[in-house]
Amino acid sequence: MALLLHSTPERGAVWGHIFAEAGEGFIPDEASVTDPAQVTHLACWTPPADLSRYPNLRTVICVGAGTDHFPALPEGVALSRTIAPGIEAMVRDWVVMATLALHRDLPFYLDHAARGEWQPRPARLARTRRVGIMGMGRIGRLAAASLQALGFAVSGYSRSGRPVEGVEIFGANRLDAFLAGTDILVCLLPLTDETRGLMGSAFFDRLPQGAGLVHAGRGAQLDMAALRWALDSGRLSAAMLDVTDPEPLPADHWAWRDPRVLITPHIAAHTDAKEGARHALAVIRADRDGQPVPGLVDRSRGY
Repeated sequence: MALLLHSTPERGAVWGHIFAEAGEGFIPDEASVTDPAQVTHLACWTPPADLSRYPNLRTVICVGAGTDHFPALPEGVALSRTIAPGIEAMVRDWVVMATLALHRDLPFYLDHAARGEWQPRPARLARTRRVGIMGMGRIGRLAAASLQALGFAVSGYSRSGRPVEGVEIFGANRLDAFLAGTDILVCLLPLTDETRGLMGSAFFDRLPQGAGLVHAGRGAQLDMAALRWALDSGRLSAAMLDVTDPEPLPADHWAWRDPRVLITPHIAAHTDAKEGARHALAVIRADRDGQPVPGLVDRSRGY
């Protein structure tokens, strides 16, 4: 039993040390595979083209939190997404940064600073604004707690409507009510058939006039033309995006030049190599012991 890492040499060096200390089989790259039958687990961001080479492959471990980019896997091969505290904390930090940026009108001030104009706006208290978070998984709950600590009212939306202590949760049948009461919308949803293209003109039209958008879900959830309409109509006052469609945006795309839009290049989080290796070890040991695999993805649901 061995894990094959399909990644960078730098990550391989960290993982190799941790696997050696744990006494688990580790292969740093495909070139080092001498017996494909030994490979029972594979860790990667994108898998090698030919997985049929590994007849005993049991689980593919995505080294990131999102798996929507993965192709279909061979029958009987499970998929796990990395669960790591560092990923959750980094995305939380980005969401808080972006929320505060929109709350305190940073796009407006950056635009005027670039023109050398001193033009103050009235400041608003956090307790007067409601942040609505779409996607109330581990990251959504962490972001909610941090924003509440800053004084914001926070509500959440999830398909299941599962309760979260201290947060008003809206289920799938109450999306309209959730959007109508949201001043700053945060998207942390996974990409599924249901969420692809979700944020279009009709969606934005259900937000209060002048709302803000913080998007760290997946680029394909946001219709960029609808975003432009929402900004031009005043439905949205500004947006901060870590993901776009397409990704990356072409250099001549309108969103780069629009002062109402702040863009970061999909950097809200990355997986710490040590945490990723520890997750992979947990997957291998759970699989060996017949226990539930951490981060197991239901491909029919998309997460």
